[in-house]
Amino acid sequence: MKKKAIVFFSFISALNVSAQEVISTQGDSYANANGSIDFTIGETIINTETDGTTTLTQGFHQSNWNFVGLEDHSPELEASVFPNPMDKDLTIRVSHFENLSYSLYDGQGKLVSTDFLSGESTIIEVQDLAPGSYSITLQNKTEAMKTFKLIKTN
Repeated sequence: MKKKAIVFFSFISALNVSAQEVISTQGDSYANANGSIDFTIGETIINTETDGTTTLTQGFHQSNWNFVGLEDHSPELEASVFPNPMDKDLTIRVSHFENLSYSLYDGQGKLVSTDFLSGESTIIEVQDLAPGSYSITLQNKTEAMKTFKLIKTN
């Protein structure tokens, strides 16, 4: 009987380890002596409480975050990479493309593809990439300008 109980509780514990996942571009965590709060922008609201002056909205806390972000080495270069998460195509838009190239890396830092930008809007086909984390760096001849963290779905 004890053996069955140990197996049962081990199984239940294993189920509790797997959690939902969120892909977030904004959010943070704060803590002080009175408590802590974690939030993500776009989080589903399940409850709203108010005391007349303060409003608290509660949602689903996500314990496994994939933070999607940007390392901005050159603020004067206006650039956007979308959609993120990516599926079939990835679009790079820049304010000026002359002498700029991109390098796409997988989650382990292996170079997946590299090329020069072809215009103010460059489309890269990513449909054959495996789902996971990626990063793309925009660079000129001498330095990295921006690095975007990306997620590939499907």
